[in-house]
Amino acid sequence: MPERYREKQRADFATQEAESLPGSDVLQAEHGGAAGTDQPARSLWSDAWHDLRRNPVFVVAGLLILFLVFMSLWPGVVASGSPYDCDIAKRNLGAESGHPFGFDSQGCDVYNRTVYGARASLTVCTLATLGAALLGTVLGGLAGYFGGWGDAVLSRLTEVFFGIPILLGGLVFLSVVESGSVWPVIGLIVLLGWPQVARIARGSVITAKQNDYVQAARTLGASTGRIMLRHVLPNAVAPIIVVATIALGTYVALEATLSFLGVGLKPPTISWGGDISGASQQIRNAPHALLWPAGALSLTVLAFIMLGDAVRDALDPKLR
Repeated sequence: MPERYREKQRADFATQEAESLPGSDVLQAEHGGAAGTDQPARSLWSDAWHDLRRNPVFVVAGLLILFLVFMSLWPGVVASGSPYDCDIAKRNLGAESGHPFGFDSQGCDVYNRTVYGARASLTVCTLATLGAALLGTVLGGLAGYFGGWGDAVLSRLTEVFFGIPILLGGLVFLSVVESGSVWPVIGLIVLLGWPQVARIARGSVITAKQNDYVQAARTLGASTGRIMLRHVLPNAVAPIIVVATIALGTYVALEATLSFLGVGLKPPTISWGGDISGASQQIRNAPHALLWPAGALSLTVLAFIMLGDAVRDALDPKLR
């Protein structure tokens, strides 16, 4: 009998034996199908992207956010003129040709101001989320990995910040800041928003560092930095991404609330919260001046919340 034929018989026998073992169907499902197939198993990220592309909530929210980003980057393409061109003779007038949203109490075009107001809101929520996520991930990750007195100090510090209502802290902090630009608002949100991310990062890192592959890397002599960057962080970042995505919508609403109360963005910076505040005094005479920026704000917050929910469902294995 040729040697090649005997080797083929032994391989077929080993395959039959493996398929007959208890739990072989589970192993086949985990490796992408029946035994003998070459379909590779998908990672968490590829599996999550596969689910997100087929989620209509994610598709709708993503398209709306892409349009808002385009509108904030190139408002002149969408708007019909400058938001600072105002004619007091047209104050509180309704829609007319070339001005579909009408005019506000200063005679400014509501449509143009609504379009240009997206830039401030998206800038604040994006930079504040990135800052809070970066700071919280670094502090929480270091505390969760090393533990000890640093972990104890971070835990007490986060409890102190959690005791400060973010809206009340914004009123106190921003009331003494004269600048009406986006940077004080971003700094405030980062200052009061990082503890939530830090607590999530700490718990994720504590869970990830107890896995066998981390212990194996440590036994093989891998450095602490390599273990954290190559093994711990990639397996602990999913909950952080979910929290940061949901926080985008929260920060949009927070910026609008602070601007509405007069301590957030101030003129000449255009914001939806500021326009809503000015239009609220003339709601009986010109309700359109309030409804359009309020509607744009609501759609933006809804889009980010829908995006966060879709990402959470895709990255959380317990929800599959």
